[in-house]
Amino acid sequence: MREDVVYARQSVEKKDSLSLSGQIDLCCRTAGVERLKVYRDSGYSGKNTERPAFQQLLRDIKADRVGTLYVYRLDRFSRSVADFGQLWEILQAHGVEFVSVSENFDTKTPMGRAMLHIIMVFAQLERETTAERVRDNYYRRAALGLWPGGPAPYGYQIGRRIDEAGHAVPTLVPDENAETVLRIFRAYAAEDMSLGRLARSLSEEGVPGIKRSTWDNVTLSRLLHNPAYVMADEQVRLYLLSKRVQVTSQAGAFDGVHGVLLVGKRSADDRRHTEPCHHSAFILNSVGLVPPALWLRCQEKLDRNRQVGNSGKGTHTWLSGLLKCAKCGYSIKVSTAKGRRYLGCSGRHNMARCDASIRVDLTELETAAQQGIEKLLQECPAENGEPAGDEYAEKLAQIDRRVDRLVDAFAESDMPENYLKRALSRLEKERQLLHQRRRRQQSRPVMPDRLIFSELCFEEKKAVAAQLIERIEVAEASAHIRWAV
Repeated sequence: MREDVVYARQSVEKKDSLSLSGQIDLCCRTAGVERLKVYRDSGYSGKNTERPAFQQLLRDIKADRVGTLYVYRLDRFSRSVADFGQLWEILQAHGVEFVSVSENFDTKTPMGRAMLHIIMVFAQLERETTAERVRDNYYRRAALGLWPGGPAPYGYQIGRRIDEAGHAVPTLVPDENAETVLRIFRAYAAEDMSLGRLARSLSEEGVPGIKRSTWDNVTLSRLLHNPAYVMADEQVRLYLLSKRVQVTSQAGAFDGVHGVLLVGKRSADDRRHTEPCHHSAFILNSVGLVPPALWLRCQEKLDRNRQVGNSGKGTHTWLSGLLKCAKCGYSIKVSTAKGRRYLGCSGRHNMARCDASIRVDLTELETAAQQGIEKLLQECPAENGEPAGDEYAEKLAQIDRRVDRLVDAFAESDMPENYLKRALSRLEKERQLLHQRRRRQQSRPVMPDRLIFSELCFEEKKAVAAQLIERIEVAEASAHIRWAV
């Protein structure tokens, strides 16, 4: 059952500040009741989001126990516009109204909602400005050859060195794992060595991995691809250019001593690195660990692996990618022999970390998953989740009407003109987003009114399963399907 609540906060007692009891009293009077459930934090700054009562309030909001949240002033709840933007998304997702007593800010009213949109515009502006400032500083430090930030690569630690101007600047310093890095490159360069075999060998020897006790193919591949380890010379520069990497450092900087920082963008859809042509290479002020000929030999071998690709990945079941070992959490692989399909834990076979022996029948598991999916599809409405093209036109028209109403409202008020510009900017972003979704919708194939899962092709089944199933935890003799809906 939902109830109206008060949140009150006071960092320190001051003569000119309203006490916690005063904040609570004003909120109750605004709500028209004598008493409300209270969450109070005393002695905590608004910048600290780990306030105990604040965190309990968020848990109750997410549990749908809160109807309306009252605060004396917005800065009692959040001191950052960007933080409030994120908090409002939580409130909105759980149907919670927000009332700031002293600022007459009430999301139940049109003016309150208009003020909220203005705050959200400022929140977006603050996030974009911060991101741009961080990105510019990152590239500036990279161009100077400095380690730009973040954890050091395995085999290095972040240290300091004195530059030509006598300033202490960050650099990468080899640590106790540097010899392991060189050993990995030498071992992988052997013709008969694979990533899986090398991972098993390191794990069996008890060599600690990166952020975990064991090694796996992905971790090794990332390490071997990293040019920070190479003592970059002219051949390395030519290799990077052949990959269409944007090499920003001068040719003379590739002196066969220093490593390379590769800065790449990530795709907004899957958060994976994009193609090499979207990467930039900068010579670092730190020394490399791996001779250039050895590093290039490993890159050629990795390139061959990429050319082979994953053509066989996920061909044995449409549940591929969803199967996880209930014991260790690693992926479950599907193999075939004599016409039968077998499940095996990659944590056991690739890294010798798990001792689970999977005896689950994959056909039975697919049947159970299909029955669950078909039940969900029957419960889903027939219409597509995205609006059709004509509906997009109506939504765009609604934005135009909102713009007109906003302009009229501001014309009759004494609010600063800058507020209007920000609010209109947000609406324009909504308009652009709708146009993007409309184009994506128009480029999609026409879907039937009702999906019949059994009639879908293999790839279509995989796509539907990936949308409806979060993961399938496979134990030795049982399996549990965790649905995403």
